[in-house]
Amino acid sequence: MNLLLLTPDDCPEPGLARLTGRRLKHVQEVHRAKAGDTLRLGMLGGLMGTGEIVSLSRDELVLRPVLDTAPPEKLPLTLLLSLPRPKMLKRILQTVAAMGVSRLVLMNSYRVEKSFWDSPWLEPDAVREQLVLGLEQSRDTVLPEVLIEPLFKPFVEDRLSMLCRNSRCYVAHPGAEVHCPVALNQPLTLAIGPEGGFIPYEIEKLVEAGFEAVHLGPRILRVETAVTALVARLYV
Repeated sequence: MNLLLLTPDDCPEPGLARLTGRRLKHVQEVHRAKAGDTLRLGMLGGLMGTGEIVSLSRDELVLRPVLDTAPPEKLPLTLLLSLPRPKMLKRILQTVAAMGVSRLVLMNSYRVEKSFWDSPWLEPDAVREQLVLGLEQSRDTVLPEVLIEPLFKPFVEDRLSMLCRNSRCYVAHPGAEVHCPVALNQPLTLAIGPEGGFIPYEIEKLVEAGFEAVHLGPRILRVETAVTALVARLYV
């Protein structure tokens, strides 16, 4: 945890923040901090800064925050991701938040198992928890927008055009002829399929919607690896 994230509920009185639970335990066991030390803080959805420890006990951490720095800018990226298996989803959510993706769309595709949509890790609180962990890692305070699209065809035909307007659109596909471009650093919409990739029908529908198919080379990567590799390649 490289940033202690606060919420308004942590600040019941002006000029002070009171933390318990996971964040308190981290300060005690990892930072091994004491009264008078300064820690990096951020307000969820707001500014970042520092906080002086006023008091630290077994049950509560009291800080005096000074928040005066804007968080890092988000990448102008909408990431369309076929819903991965639940264990992988947790890691990908953290990665997406840590890398600064602006919007994540968890979508359906033919190779997504139906049982994945019943996972408790898709509950809003569970998704938010993993995103917060990613923000803490990367020193950011702004959550990415997360959308859930359980029906492929209606999403691609009826709503995708609005999401990707004014952006270049790519779909990562092992069978593509074009190599993924590098360092575009501009508004993009990127679609990544499940293990094994999108089926030909899905590639066809995405191409009809204005997407260009690109590849990362001859190797087939795990989804979580592909996410990191593609985002890092497109933005520097």
